[in-house]
Amino acid sequence: MTRALLVACAGGLGALARWGLTLVLQRFSPAAFPGGTLGVNVIGCFLLGLLAELALERTPLGGHARYVLLVGFLGAFTTFSTFGYETLILLREGAALRAALNVGLSVGLGLAACWGGVALAGRL
Repeated sequence: MTRALLVACAGGLGALARWGLTLVLQRFSPAAFPGGTLGVNVIGCFLLGLLAELALERTPLGGHARYVLLVGFLGAFTTFSTFGYETLILLREGAALRAALNVGLSVGLGLAACWGGVALAGRL
């Protein structure tokens, strides 16, 4: 099986896990607050930090396992975890300005892009 197919299959499972866990976690959150999404993002960040540290730093995963777990499953579970981990790596490397830039641009441009998409949809 090719790496791309493995990543795609793991991504499908990650997306299903995100959807199911979001529904469960939202039950414990006020209806007007996206607690399910927040919970999935926090859990995804924890899992990516744990698995990346173990897989990349301590016990290298061979073959396709790293791509299946980190890129496929967790990539579809939440890309926020990748954002968090990459920002943490910048901080670890002493690149606080680049880390802050990553946070500011990701949040600012992401919100601006959402606004632009909503505005365009309103005109169509």
